[in-house]
Amino acid sequence: MRIRIVAVVLAWATLAQASVDTHRMDQIVQSYASSRQFMGSVLVARGSDVVFSKGYGSANLEWDVPNTPSTKFRLGSLTKQFTAASILLLQQRGKLSVADPVKTYLPDAPAAWDRVTIFHVLTHTAGIPSFTGFSDYAALEPFPTTPEKLVARFRDKPLEFEPGTKWNYSNSGYVLLGYLIERISGQTYPQFVQDNIFTPLGMKDSGYDSNTTVIPHRASGYAPGPHGLTNAGFIHMSVPFSAGALYSTTEDLLKWEEGLFGGKLLSAASLKQMTTPVKNDYAFGLQVRTVNGRRVIDHNGGIEGFNTALAYYPDDALTVVVLGNLNGGAPDAIARYVAAVAHGEAVTLPSERQEIAIDPKILDRYVGEYEMSPGVRMRVTLENGQLRAQLGNQVAIPIFPQTEAVFFSKVVDAQIEFSGTDAQGRATQLTLHQNGRDTVAKRVSGPGGPSPR
Repeated sequence: MRIRIVAVVLAWATLAQASVDTHRMDQIVQSYASSRQFMGSVLVARGSDVVFSKGYGSANLEWDVPNTPSTKFRLGSLTKQFTAASILLLQQRGKLSVADPVKTYLPDAPAAWDRVTIFHVLTHTAGIPSFTGFSDYAALEPFPTTPEKLVARFRDKPLEFEPGTKWNYSNSGYVLLGYLIERISGQTYPQFVQDNIFTPLGMKDSGYDSNTTVIPHRASGYAPGPHGLTNAGFIHMSVPFSAGALYSTTEDLLKWEEGLFGGKLLSAASLKQMTTPVKNDYAFGLQVRTVNGRRVIDHNGGIEGFNTALAYYPDDALTVVVLGNLNGGAPDAIARYVAAVAHGEAVTLPSERQEIAIDPKILDRYVGEYEMSPGVRMRVTLENGQLRAQLGNQVAIPIFPQTEAVFFSKVVDAQIEFSGTDAQGRATQLTLHQNGRDTVAKRVSGPGGPSPR
């Protein structure tokens, strides 16, 4: 009986792998690679079964060294989930509580931080301004620093809001968490992560990046330029610290997802705490949201020369890893599209969308303003037979008909779908399809004045 059960399970796993359209996945990634929007490595797995793993483009353009599944990439803000997990490990060991005020461990912290807890810092609700947005940040990027000096950059700045009342992404907060890890554990942040996460999970190709150490199979980072790709700007890796300084491979990050969500690292209670969103779908170093009707736990990262995306779909234990050594938004789009393919969905890439001709009179129905959220409107105008969409104060961009009601942008990966009809024959709402989300906006004004509510 036991042998038969194992045989059935193995047969199911094989069938599951066979049902994934890996050819379409490759087409998707190739479309970004061939247009010089992506270089890197991509991995898709169900549980521990890898269904797709491939490298694209060059790890080093000067030497024409290809990217492979074992190429090491800077992770950028994917680092934050490792920092969050480290805090929870310390909590499990009784060294701290995330409910503790930061001043419990930094008694000389400014008075403004009296009500700032570790929980606030983990969830970006502390109000501590992000030092990467300061006017002097670019000038200080190339120079080595210390955790103490990093914290000194922002500790005396006014809080942006009362702790817990709002959300604002803060690299300062995650630098502060790394500083706390060092003070409480007595280890450096790189050593703590190595000893408590990488080594126990068998992540032999992961670590804290260095500007001086020779790291085998590490990719060089690139950025798009007006005349082609360029070497990315320099950043000393002591600057991103616990907010963005780790490196890894697609294969190691699968081990991380298996370890994190498989209960090998954190207790069930800690994992639940880490993956419970607070504001803006953000939990502890992770965002937890619904994309195309599916729950996904994910994060992305960006640092000089590298952009990354890591997503886990808990309902079917699907892991998607996209690590790129070329700056740009391709990893996010690739991760979203290959996940859709893994779930059996049809995918139409931006490059595959075809513009059709429609009656110009139809375009008049869509002109007007639509409220995306309180105080934020999408303005749709018609100029010389061309519809344009402008979100808030952003630049208006042309949108093109894919059907009579669905329009797409050639500038960003987004679609706008108009629906409903009022007494004047105008559309009553639009839906913005972007980044796996659908945002509905009701018409609030248009030719002839405001629409009735």
